Amino acid sequence: QVQLVESGGGLVQPGGSLRLSCVASGRPLSTYAMGWFRQAPGKEREYVAAIMRSAVSTHYADSVRGRFAIFRDNAQNTVWLQMDDLKPEDTAVYFCAASLRFAREQEAYSYWGQGTQVTVSS
Repeated sequence: QVQLVESGGGLVQPGGSLRLSCVASGRPLSTYAMGWFRQAPGKEREYVAAIMRSAVSTHYADSVRGRFAIFRDNAQNTVWLQMDDLKPEDTAVYFCAASLRFAREQEAYSYWGQGTQVTVSS
């Protein structure tokens, strides 16, 4: 079993940047493909990005492609989500999650962090 802890959220102005971190413990991060998801107030949780175990491949939701980047360092047991050109509609609680396969659907992810709040507002 793996435990995941996110950090790095906060308040940022439109057009700004944030980098979220997700640190894994309990099992090596290299065991898992990793994903980021988000949940805005009053909305269902949605997929943001995913990265393969070896980081050979990544995938992004259309809404963030070109603005967000997911990357990982298995030696540090950490995965990051770099978010640039943030927009008010990016406001949400962001979650990292671990899966035994590279996937976009939430059902594929067995382990979840507690989430970190990102607020984009002027």
